Amino acid sequence: MEQNPQSQLKLLVQRGKEQGYLTYAEVNDHLPEDIVDSDQIEDIIQMINDMGIQVMEEAPDADDLMLAENTADEDAAEAAAQVLSSVESEIGRTTDPVRMYMREMGTVELLTREGEIDIAKRIEDGINQVQCSVAEYPEAITYLLEQYDRVEAEEARLSDLITGFVDPNAEEDMAPTATHVGSELSQEEMDDDEDEDEDADDNSDDDNSIDPELAREKFAELRTQYELTRDTIKAKGRSHAAAQEEILKLSEVFKQFRLVPKQFDYLVNSMRSMMDRVRTQERIIMKLCVEQCKMPKKNFITLFTGNETSETWFNAAVAMNKPWSEKLLEVKEDVQRGLQKLQQIEEETGLTIEQVKDINRRMSIGEAKARRAKKEMVEAKPASGYLYRQEIHQPRSAVPRPDSGRQHRSDESGR
Repeated sequence: MEQNPQSQLKLLVQRGKEQGYLTYAEVNDHLPEDIVDSDQIEDIIQMINDMGIQVMEEAPDADDLMLAENTADEDAAEAAAQVLSSVESEIGRTTDPVRMYMREMGTVELLTREGEIDIAKRIEDGINQVQCSVAEYPEAITYLLEQYDRVEAEEARLSDLITGFVDPNAEEDMAPTATHVGSELSQEEMDDDEDEDEDADDNSDDDNSIDPELAREKFAELRTQYELTRDTIKAKGRSHAAAQEEILKLSEVFKQFRLVPKQFDYLVNSMRSMMDRVRTQERIIMKLCVEQCKMPKKNFITLFTGNETSETWFNAAVAMNKPWSEKLLEVKEDVQRGLQKLQQIEEETGLTIEQVKDINRRMSIGEAKARRAKKEMVEAKPASGYLYRQEIHQPRSAVPRPDSGRQHRSDESGR
C-alpha cells in the first residue's frame, strides 16, 4: 500500500535530520507524486532549509558535514514541521498557507563575488534540469524540428528560433540567453520584454550571426537522435535501459541549442499546459468519487494513483461493497469520460500519465532551484553594488552578467 503524502514528507524530513542534509534527487524521490508545481516544491525545499537541513546538488564529503553547523531555529522548525505535515496530495490543490508562511523569512547578507558565482552556478543547474526535462517531452522536439523545417522552407527566420549553439570547448565564452523560467516577473512585464525583444529582432541583421551550415548539421543530429530515441522507446519501452540511454543522448544534443527565449518558454509552458489538462480531469474524477459518492479520499488516492487511464481501480472500488460503492455506479459514465480524456493525453504525448507527472515534477524542481537561487541574487546586496534584473538566464556561463534592469535597457536604446 502506498504511503500517504504526510508520511512521505515526514520520512523525507527524518532522513534529512539523520544525514544532516538532503539532495535534490532525494527530495524528488520522496515527494508525493501529485506535487509537481514549482511553487510548492520551492516552498517545501525552503522550509526544509529552515529546519536546519541543507538541500544540496550532491552528497557532501564527510569532512564538510563535520564542519557544517546545524543550528536550526526551533520555532521555525516547529512551524515548518506543522505546515509540512498538513500538506496533502489533493489533486489540483495549491498550498497557499505554505506560501504565506514563507514570506520574507530570514535576513539578507552581503553578497560577495564568490557568492555571486555560486548562485549563478545554481541558477545554471536549475535551468539545465528544466532543459533536460523538456528534451524528454516528445512534442517539444517535434515542435522544434517543425519550426526548423519552416526555416528551411524560408517561411521563418533562423534567428526567430535560435540564437546559436553551445560549444562545449568554449562554454564560458558564450553569453547566456534570457528566459523567463523561474522568474518572478508579472505576465505584463514578460509581455513587455517580448515586445522589446521582437523590436530588437526586427532591427537586427537577420541570421548573419548564425552559420546556416552549422545549424543544418545540428538540426540533422537532433532529428537523427530523436528518431532513434523514439524507435527504441517504441520497441523496448520507455523504462528499458537502452531507451533511457537514448533519452540521455537526446538531452545532451538538445542542450547544445541556445533557443530564443520566446521559443524556450513556449516549450516549458506547453509541458505545464499538458499537466494542467491532466490535473483538470483528475480533479473532476476525484470530485465525482469523493465529494458526490462519499468515497474516502484515502481509498480513492490509493486505488487511482498509477491507474489513471484504467477502469480497474473503479471496478475494484465498486467491488469493495462499501456504502459508497453502489453510488459509484451512478457516476460511472462521467468517470469514463474523464478517463478517456486522460487516455487522449497519453496518445497525444506518447507518455503515460505517470511519465507526464514525472517529467513535470523534475522540470518544476529545476525551476524551483533556479528561482530560489535567483531570489537570493536579487534580494542580497551585491558587494559591487549593482542590481540584478528579475530574469533567469538560460545557462551557458557560470558567471552572471550585471544588468540594471528594464530602465537600463531603455536608457541604452535611447542613446
